Amino acid sequence: MSDGQRHLREALKLVAVALKGGDAPFALTGGYALWARGGPEPDHDVDFLVAEEDAAETAALLAGRGLDVVQPPEDWLFKVYVDDAMVDVLFRAGSEPVGRERFEHVDQLEVESVLMPVLSATELMVDKLGALEEHACDLGKTVAAARAVREQVDWDEVARRTEGNPFAEAALFLLRRLEVVEPSA
Repeated sequence: MSDGQRHLREALKLVAVALKGGDAPFALTGGYALWARGGPEPDHDVDFLVAEEDAAETAALLAGRGLDVVQPPEDWLFKVYVDDAMVDVLFRAGSEPVGRERFEHVDQLEVESVLMPVLSATELMVDKLGALEEHACDLGKTVAAARAVREQVDWDEVARRTEGNPFAEAALFLLRRLEVVEPSA
């Protein structure tokens, strides 16, 4: 484990514990959620998801706990810095506002000794494939993540919810050809 990953893990725990102290639902998402489910460990940032209606309250909660909360130019997230580790708190996914119903698909998992809500593997793969586009189409990372969590995913649901995104459809085609995903998906 690199120093960067060690710092990210510490930031993950610190922010999760702070979020648990609030009233708003949240979930670990992105690379560290996949890692918590058996995927490869990321080395860039940690991602949490909150409902758009709870974003301001959540930012205030984290700032009130002494964390460095920053609003970047993007209007779909805010950032929390813990020393040199970055945590993104997203409240829109694919330009759609995140609603509280999104947290119906979470599991309580122990991540680095902290029990926290983590999005389901199906939700994570819907997000991962749904985010593929012309300027962000790293199929190598997608295949590695899919292979690691494949038994936890409802691939027919992923295909249904990403239909119309040619990059997601291409990724699913590749995953089928590599026998990561059953041909019916």
